[in-house]
Amino acid sequence: MRARLLSAPSAAASSSLPSAGVRPRRAFWRPRAPAAATPLSLPARASMQPAAPLPERQGGLPVHGVSNTVVGVLGGGQLGKMLCQAASQMGIKMVILDPLQGCPASSVCHEHVVGSFSDGDAVREFAKRCGVLTVEIEHVDAATLEKLEEQGFDCEPKASTIMIIQDKYRQKKHFSKFGIPLPDFMEVDTLHSIEEAGERFGYPLMVKSKRLAYDGRGNAVAQKKEDLSSVVASLGGFEHGLYVERWTPFVKELSVIVARSRDGSTVCYPVVETIHKDNICHIVEAPAEVSAKIKKSATDVAEKAIKSLEGAGVFAVELFLTEDDEILLNEVAPRPHNSGHHTIESCYTSQYEQHLRAILGIPLGDPSMKAPAAIMYNILGEDEGEAGFFLAHQLIERALNIPGASVHWYAKPEMRKQRKMGHITIVGPSKASVKSRLDKLLQRDTYDPKKASPRVSIIMGSDSDLNVMKDAEVILKKFNIPVETTIVSAHRTPERMYDFAKSAYGRGIEVIIAGAGGAAHLPGMVASLTSLPVIGVPVKTQSLSGLDSLLSIVQMPKGIPVATVAIGNAENAGLLAVKILAKRDPELTDKVLKYQDDLRDMVLEKAERLENVGWEEYLK
Repeated sequence: MRARLLSAPSAAASSSLPSAGVRPRRAFWRPRAPAAATPLSLPARASMQPAAPLPERQGGLPVHGVSNTVVGVLGGGQLGKMLCQAASQMGIKMVILDPLQGCPASSVCHEHVVGSFSDGDAVREFAKRCGVLTVEIEHVDAATLEKLEEQGFDCEPKASTIMIIQDKYRQKKHFSKFGIPLPDFMEVDTLHSIEEAGERFGYPLMVKSKRLAYDGRGNAVAQKKEDLSSVVASLGGFEHGLYVERWTPFVKELSVIVARSRDGSTVCYPVVETIHKDNICHIVEAPAEVSAKIKKSATDVAEKAIKSLEGAGVFAVELFLTEDDEILLNEVAPRPHNSGHHTIESCYTSQYEQHLRAILGIPLGDPSMKAPAAIMYNILGEDEGEAGFFLAHQLIERALNIPGASVHWYAKPEMRKQRKMGHITIVGPSKASVKSRLDKLLQRDTYDPKKASPRVSIIMGSDSDLNVMKDAEVILKKFNIPVETTIVSAHRTPERMYDFAKSAYGRGIEVIIAGAGGAAHLPGMVASLTSLPVIGVPVKTQSLSGLDSLLSIVQMPKGIPVATVAIGNAENAGLLAVKILAKRDPELTDKVLKYQDDLRDMVLEKAERLENVGWEEYLK
């Protein structure tokens, strides 16, 4: 696939282009002769009526691919580029409208029309080249899209949705009407009204522009009443259109990508955590380390929000997680999103392929993760011009030596500070492993296995069990698996046990090893409260030598499984945890195999010595 820059179509040429109003799989693409050498500049001189569909066998062969519909994209930035890359794998023709001749998508689309996506005349001309029209940026001429829809052109998502999203205050009012949880907000248009808002919501106070606000632009914080005038001025004044929100003391920022097909069906990607730098998305961790309850709540809010909008496509729903575990909607993007970049490598269906499936009426793909963990790092401009390019290329060079890392360079012609120039996705067997690899990429010496998020928890009812249970930690550390060890009594601290078991999954714990001494209820009680695998270790006691503990573990009722090992053999519990983790970690599997080989070699060495020297000498 290569980009071609074409001159404006003549009236005769326009009549041979596919109609925007026809249904998917009926519009066909006939490549134009590459006679024009100059980029397309779009004058307003053609009729707004959709062009007649091209007969299947007239003037050339139809397109053969997943869909014969030509997809037009308003915008040719990095999102448009990755949409085109996904389309190329599916045999889908993509045309883009973007004012920059060397925009990122221009190198991978079928045709690049040079024109402004906020220019109504340009959008009308461009629509005649497309079977379906979509966006990779919401700051487009939505009024023109609405008129095109009235004339039979196919726009996904719908113009009504883009209009709602373009105005963040209108967006908040829309979602509020549908009962979506939001931070408190209100419109302000005078100094008196914003002072009233400050009295009502308190400080700090978030002040936002209604339109054209993204990547931290258009947002400002007033720490106190005296800051209001300067904050308003920094955002262009009240005439620019402002509103305020109550400050949300969130503990995490989350995001959910929701795909909605033409028939209204939806699928949701796993909840991710977004980490921002100077109000710009900097790192995305997938999946988010939150409890199953919070994941469900976040997904429910996101899905409900998208079902209140019209049209097909992929939508990103940005959310706040508050200190009391409440989910609040921040804002929505009606397109693929930065928080979904990782899906290219980490999910069975990327958000870009999913967007194409959705707008074309192709069955939606599987959004689940095929890698246990992923982390996405935005390559932001660290300096201007060539100095910035040099630093970015150094980072890319290091990334090429990181296992599981994939580089996406957007090929933007100009480097500026804090500009998104590309991203790097790292996939791996665990969150700890991908974070470790990111630290290596960024040349950070901060990674410490002792401070890394634990993958295994070792718990016991009393410190009297520690002499046995320490062997599990020793073996786990031998395999470089982050581990935590603590005391949790089923009888003396039942609330602590409950909180531990309920929070373990959300904290990233993957296996629990529970010591069972005395009454031996700890492994079973914890297993009844968590979805994680629990391995019980019977601990020898003075009264029944650990037999009571063993019998307690193996007699758990149906539905509450607990694995076990020999009495006092915490080392085997550690090894079993290692093998559970190794099921989806090739590197760890290799270490387990080497460990087993070492055991075999040790036995063979002993056997050879016994055979050579005899038992008398051997026992000396």
